[in-house]
Amino acid sequence: MTLINVRMICVALLFCSEFATSNDEAFEIETLADGLDYPWAVTFISDNEMLVTELSGNLRRVSNGILNPTPIAGVPEVLFAGQGGLSEVTLDPSFADNGLLYLSFSAPAVDQPKLNQLNVIQARLEGNRLVDHKTIFKSDPPRKTAAHYGARLAFLDDGTLLITSGDGFNYREQAQALDNHFGKILRLNTDGSIPQDNPFTKNPDALPEIWSYGHRNLQGLVVADDGTVYEHEHGPQGGDELNRVLPGKNYGWPAITYGVDYSGAMISPFTEQPGMEQPIKYWDPSIAPSGMIMYRGDMFPQWQGNLLISALVPGDVRRLEIQGNKIIMEENSVHSVWQTSQCCGCSRWQFNTGYRRRRRQVDKSERQEVGTVRASLRHCCN
Repeated sequence: MTLINVRMICVALLFCSEFATSNDEAFEIETLADGLDYPWAVTFISDNEMLVTELSGNLRRVSNGILNPTPIAGVPEVLFAGQGGLSEVTLDPSFADNGLLYLSFSAPAVDQPKLNQLNVIQARLEGNRLVDHKTIFKSDPPRKTAAHYGARLAFLDDGTLLITSGDGFNYREQAQALDNHFGKILRLNTDGSIPQDNPFTKNPDALPEIWSYGHRNLQGLVVADDGTVYEHEHGPQGGDELNRVLPGKNYGWPAITYGVDYSGAMISPFTEQPGMEQPIKYWDPSIAPSGMIMYRGDMFPQWQGNLLISALVPGDVRRLEIQGNKIIMEENSVHSVWQTSQCCGCSRWQFNTGYRRRRRQVDKSERQEVGTVRASLRHCCN
């Protein structure tokens, strides 16, 4: 796969390679790096250096547009199957001082190797190696399926970590129960302990790490400057959702939904119920949302505070303008570009273009590259 840089045509055109367009603007696309295997997430550790997770299990470093041929050592072994593998990488808020980062990935359950779990670890980056590993979360109970992990990570302003945990595909009813991790957002301290002000700490029938529930497959997670948490998730056939997430709230899946099952069968006759939150936006038909950022750069001031969401099915990037709790505008900002990620509060994006997993199950050696990763609108992180 290929890392691509996309810039507004009006800004310093460097290499003429391929172009993408928005409603009234055009972008230049240039190759940054080749040879990635199922890239899933990106984080910037400096103005010109990024870490990229490969779903197949490697953590890669790209410096000044050059992919280091040697993967970063010390990454735990992952379960690379279905939708599983090495997923998120995010930096500790004090990364510049402590070198800590966090990885999410699927792995076999230690005592039940035929089952698997979503794992989150903390580790320290020293040179080209991870050291001082600490597991801070394992989803419970383990699952048979290799699907719907969620696996997104984001920090709140108080330094606590949010973890999205999907419904496991075959366990959707469990998203409404508070005794498991299916279809939940969890909130932890960085050492894995439970914040005492979590919403269910005083409920003896609930897991105290649960922050919100009633979710499906949560693939986008953003914390705005004012602390607002936005999350998007894949619906079934129709009903992809963008939610403004509040602690302790129930987001309804599968009791309410705007989608139907892939067979066309009804999942629920209800789209709303008392005590269940409504999305601030839903898509029917589905757009298959993947990455999401909030734009905080200086290059495009008219985009400040907008959400940018990559849509895998049409293959574009949606720009959503928010006013209060409502989406007042949606624009297809960049066509033919997929999978967003964010750098340290600046105007860099990453897009995974043409990335589709094969439907049939194949051995790892048989998996083929089927797409590219694109990075858009690079701008300094000063």
